[in-house]
Amino acid sequence: MTAGSDLALPVVETFHSLQGEGLHAGRSAFFIRLAGCSVGCPWCDTKSSWPVDAHPTVAVTTLAEQARQAQGAGAAFTVITGGEPLHHNLDALCYALGVAAAGLPIHLETSGVDPLSGRFDWITLSPKRHRPPRRQALAACQELKVVVSDQHDLAFAEAMASAADQAGRPASSAPPILSLQPLWDSVAGQELAIAHVRQNPRWRLSLQSHKWLGVR
Repeated sequence: MTAGSDLALPVVETFHSLQGEGLHAGRSAFFIRLAGCSVGCPWCDTKSSWPVDAHPTVAVTTLAEQARQAQGAGAAFTVITGGEPLHHNLDALCYALGVAAAGLPIHLETSGVDPLSGRFDWITLSPKRHRPPRRQALAACQELKVVVSDQHDLAFAEAMASAADQAGRPASSAPPILSLQPLWDSVAGQELAIAHVRQNPRWRLSLQSHKWLGVR
């Protein structure tokens, strides 16, 4: 076992719902939202997750048991999100998930500012202009998802796509899926993202469908 140093982690919430964003949107998923984030995106819709001390710590074995129960209720995968989950060592959590919910894929949603820890079946990298990701994250991600509110975000998205292509991915690894996600309630972001996807076939549009549907 490679358990890492954290046998308990600060948790904002856990819940079983539908994945609302990215390539896996619309699928049943169990979410573990960890507390703590120093990236500080001004548009963040979960700012309550930023302070670590405002949330209780939960044993990784408890989280894994919750994932096992969600698996029995139909969850197709577990999503570790935040906050910024990689502020914490995720080795112990991923190990516990693998033991308790064997066969349930583990997905990670990260900005990529910290070293990778844990083992994942799918990594969605959502890089930020003001805190660019590490090369390791660019090389490991299966999906690159960039939030768009202005023209500068499109230039950043293309730069990140090029960086991912040049990050030294394993020969057996496919290039990441490229997604543009308009900033919620940003008409300009929506128009820019749609126009860019229309003109650049490698990109696809990601919408926050859970917000449209009014689900968690």
